Amino acid sequence: MDVFTLYVGQGALAAVRAGNEALIIDAHMPEAEDVTGEQIERSLASYIGQRRVRGLMLTGLDRDHACPAGVESILTKQTPDWVMYPTCYKDTDAADEVFDIIERHKKRRENTPRPLTRHSVRVDKVESRHLTGLADSFGFELFSPHMEDMESSNNSSLVIKVTGIDPTGFGYFVTGDTESDRWERINAIFGRNLACPVLAAPHHGARSGVNAETLLLVKPHTVLISAGVGNAYGHPDAAAVRAYSSVASAVYATNSTPEGTCLFTRRVGESYETRLVRHFDKAAAA
Repeated sequence: MDVFTLYVGQGALAAVRAGNEALIIDAHMPEAEDVTGEQIERSLASYIGQRRVRGLMLTGLDRDHACPAGVESILTKQTPDWVMYPTCYKDTDAADEVFDIIERHKKRRENTPRPLTRHSVRVDKVESRHLTGLADSFGFELFSPHMEDMESSNNSSLVIKVTGIDPTGFGYFVTGDTESDRWERINAIFGRNLACPVLAAPHHGARSGVNAETLLLVKPHTVLISAGVGNAYGHPDAAAVRAYSSVASAVYATNSTPEGTCLFTRRVGESYETRLVRHFDKAAAA
């Protein structure tokens, strides 16, 4: 198993491989000066190779996670078996357009050998937090959202631990834009179940996504931050980076170089390594 965090400017898009399968998490594909949608598409295709893409997981429906152009590209070129998103009743700047795209692809594939299915999830609506039947090489444990804390699009984000079921498998904690106040409820309910070696930093490394108790419960070895070079929000926040560094052995950000960088993370023995990777670097993502 390994994780590829793509540089996509101020947004999020990552992919995970295990065995002969892959997952794609979020879909930001901007047209910007420092990265183009074509670069992102080529890097994603190179990383996935011939693996079957089991799903596209949209952690939220804001444009920096569910960019309509990115959703269209992934559903067209990577043809995942399913799309997952939070059961969220909050309107966002991209939700209607994204749902129209998903529905169009669902109809297009409904009479094919690989129909597209939709999974709208919420902790208080699923029979089990351990979501089954979605992949052979991955396990999924759902922690959020929950109706009680869905007062914003950020706190309606998916929080899911993805675990690779292969000899090199490990846990990768997907967190979306979840804020500290929602983490307090997650901590109280799930406690030590949150432990996971690789953490995608909530909300692009914003201070508002950092919760000290969560970090102690997750106990990550590696923290991965997706943020744009020179972004207007100052992500990642310096205080957030210090908090992550106080717990984790390694903290990496996609905006750590002047041109932006992708991050390739894998387990090596009993530890983990992350390499900085340029877009469309076949050798690094082999």
